[in-house]
Amino acid sequence: MNRWRKTLIAASAGMAASAALVATPARAESVNLVVDYSCTGGVAGNSAVTLRARVKIPTVVQVGGTLNLGWSVEYTGTSRFKSPGYFAKGAEVSLVGNVKLQGAWNGALEPRGSKVQEALKPHVGLEVPEGISSSAHLTDPGVLKLTPQGMTVDFVPPAGVITVNNDKDRIEYPTGAWQHHPATPEEYKDWLRDVHTAPGPGAMAKITFVGTGFEYVGRRMPGVSRVQVSVDDDDSAIVDPTEKPDGDPTNATEGNVTLWERTDLGYGQHTVTIKSLDDAPIHLDAFKLHTRKMINPPTLHQSTCTITNNPGTVEVTVGGKSPSPSPTTPSPTHTPTHTPTHTPTLPTPTVGTTPPVVPSNPYNPAPGDNVAVVSTSPRPTRTTTVTATPRPTTTRFVKAQVLKTPKGGVDTGEAPEGGGAGSYGLIAGGSMLLMGSATGGLLLRRRRATHAGGAQR
Repeated sequence: MNRWRKTLIAASAGMAASAALVATPARAESVNLVVDYSCTGGVAGNSAVTLRARVKIPTVVQVGGTLNLGWSVEYTGTSRFKSPGYFAKGAEVSLVGNVKLQGAWNGALEPRGSKVQEALKPHVGLEVPEGISSSAHLTDPGVLKLTPQGMTVDFVPPAGVITVNNDKDRIEYPTGAWQHHPATPEEYKDWLRDVHTAPGPGAMAKITFVGTGFEYVGRRMPGVSRVQVSVDDDDSAIVDPTEKPDGDPTNATEGNVTLWERTDLGYGQHTVTIKSLDDAPIHLDAFKLHTRKMINPPTLHQSTCTITNNPGTVEVTVGGKSPSPSPTTPSPTHTPTHTPTHTPTLPTPTVGTTPPVVPSNPYNPAPGDNVAVVSTSPRPTRTTTVTATPRPTTTRFVKAQVLKTPKGGVDTGEAPEGGGAGSYGLIAGGSMLLMGSATGGLLLRRRRATHAGGAQR
């Protein structure tokens, strides 16, 4: 009995294992590439900055799915990208990769990622984004070849205005007997209640910054010197702080006043200089530095990264969906009641159906967008021939008023209602009968063996 019980248990275990094997879906395959980069120029400074990217690429994708590429990026050496100047919190470092596509679709994917920086000073190390990503929507089967290419690193300054007080190290006082006056009278309204002053002509102060504009902030009051304001090579601006904006002389002392400004400079590094022209005091309260919002990252800070190893090429197989079964037209079951009086002769039409050929997709995807990847391989032309066969004249029946034929009623010829569960029930019933038959056979064989043993005794 133990032998038959073990046989039955083994058969049941085998059936369960087969069912589990059929029900378990296959997992998607993927490949991890390691790509090493060397970056020069822009925020890389005078020495090359090295990066390492790990790219995860799936090798099997179904039509209608999305090809997702995940990148992780990190520094590998001691060199870092460096801040090109003083910036408030909000500057961004962005990475733009490039993956060449060949095969079923030709083009490129540009994965992107960015990292927001804290407040920056010149030559302070920048943080790079930990990851970048890209995706493409696949519409046709085929084989794609993916090859990593170069990368670019951009620095995007924050838009806004920052104020540099007169006592900061960023401001130079190359000529003149400049003195710092803290705790100025509150009614003067100096910025942070302090000011730098120098007597006589020729006293100079200057600041160098990266941005798109500036404001010279000083005092408007009687008895002070005219000031020449220069930006880079343009020294044409002359300011008279003894006059009001309308040209009338002033008789009061007013601090924290913008005496001159320019906000139309191109983005880049600029140097602003103020110089006294008369034998009278000159005042400097602060400089306000402007950076306007930019649509595109400035090329001034862009670093170019080239691949230093050989990551290779990955092939991605885009599998097609299983074709749906073609419907079967049932043959009529009714019998004609009239004898055909003539045999019609019908032509044999031939209908040619040629699917449109999909052209090569010229779209160069924008970073972060889903890209339609279309196969460019030629497709065969299918021709369908329809032949009309003469049929006898039949009597047309009118549909019965009763939707379902009652038990014992007249058959109207209506087809039975389709049910999705009927086929599954039939299969389940058959399986149960099969298993019952197998079990009964085993029991019958054992009983016969038992009787045979008793007869021998």
